[in-house]
Amino acid sequence: MHSLPAQFSVDPSDPEFFNNPYPTYARMRASGPAIFWEEYNLTCFTTFDAVNLALRDRKFGRDFSPSLTRKDVGLPDIEPHVKPFYDFESHSLLELEPPAHTRLRKLINRAFLSRQIEKLKPGIEVLAHQLVDQFPSTGSFDLLPTFAEKIPVIIISRLLGVPEDMSDQLLDWSHKMVAMYQFNRSRKIEDEAVKATDDFSQFMQGYIEQRRNQPGDDLISSLIAAREDGEHLSQEELITTCILLLNAGHEATVHGIGNGVKTVLSAGPDCQQEFKTHAEKYRNVDELLRFDPPLHMFTRFVLEDTELAGYKLKKGQTIGLLLGAANHDDAKYKNPELIDFERGGTGHVGFGAGIHFCIGAPLARLEMQIAMNVLFERLPDLKLVEKPIYADRFHFHGLQNLMVTK
Repeated sequence: MHSLPAQFSVDPSDPEFFNNPYPTYARMRASGPAIFWEEYNLTCFTTFDAVNLALRDRKFGRDFSPSLTRKDVGLPDIEPHVKPFYDFESHSLLELEPPAHTRLRKLINRAFLSRQIEKLKPGIEVLAHQLVDQFPSTGSFDLLPTFAEKIPVIIISRLLGVPEDMSDQLLDWSHKMVAMYQFNRSRKIEDEAVKATDDFSQFMQGYIEQRRNQPGDDLISSLIAAREDGEHLSQEELITTCILLLNAGHEATVHGIGNGVKTVLSAGPDCQQEFKTHAEKYRNVDELLRFDPPLHMFTRFVLEDTELAGYKLKKGQTIGLLLGAANHDDAKYKNPELIDFERGGTGHVGFGAGIHFCIGAPLARLEMQIAMNVLFERLPDLKLVEKPIYADRFHFHGLQNLMVTK
């Protein structure tokens, strides 16, 4: 059994850290399987084995309410101005544990079938080619808004059956909502998130009513029709699930594509060729998601007194699981700082693990694979024109822009 984890101080808003957190993660792991991150006031686990276990072990979860109060877990009362956001979140699959999670996930799984995803494949390819056709003929341009952002939001809109011409508005609402998870958020961020939640919910409510009256071949219609042992999704669950799928269905994939393209272009032309060579079973996509994942921290509540990686943990404690650090653990991946498509990123925790494993992982892999294949086939001379800078959002590790030239 270890004593208390080593104290560790690094400001998540420090550009030197969020632009390249991996050397810092290596120093964290050198201190042991866990560190106490002073800026977060949180015990964080950094090794692959510890993070992977905690994601799967039911002694750690997202919903503490059956046996603990907010005070028990060190959370302040929810202030009135953010209550609408947390009321909405309370119906989210991400925030639930069994049996509520089991029921909801089963219903969503029935509608989110692999055949629905496979049907999107030709459309993703056509869309990727159309976007490349629209690139400026000369000069440099930003690949994020012209390509990486467009594909996921348009495809998830098609999957749900939401009008594609709403995609810019959906992106705006989504960005404002997920900003609630960033370090040291402001009152302005909170107010914008609450308004976005309200506006997004009203839009989805109207669209769900349309689909109740006129079902289509889309995910919203499938979710309305989903039945399992006499259960169905409530109106609140339907709205929250559709918004969750839109938010999660593009936010992380945008950064997956952006970070992946940046990684390959930074590594040079041989890396592009290697990427094409190892397309089978998404081995190359998983290696890129291991190497530079878009999500770097999940938190879990400790639901009973236990221990993890030799550290004693108390019921009600919150722990941080550092996915980016786990994916670079050399006890799991030999030479983790090198891109190795031959090995692939098998088993990486960029999509989480256990019951909360990302429900949209098959779609994210498919989008990344097709988008990057089309990009590198159409533009073999694509180059970075300046060093890409990451945005100041540690949890959502993604680029501020990705300036390239053809």
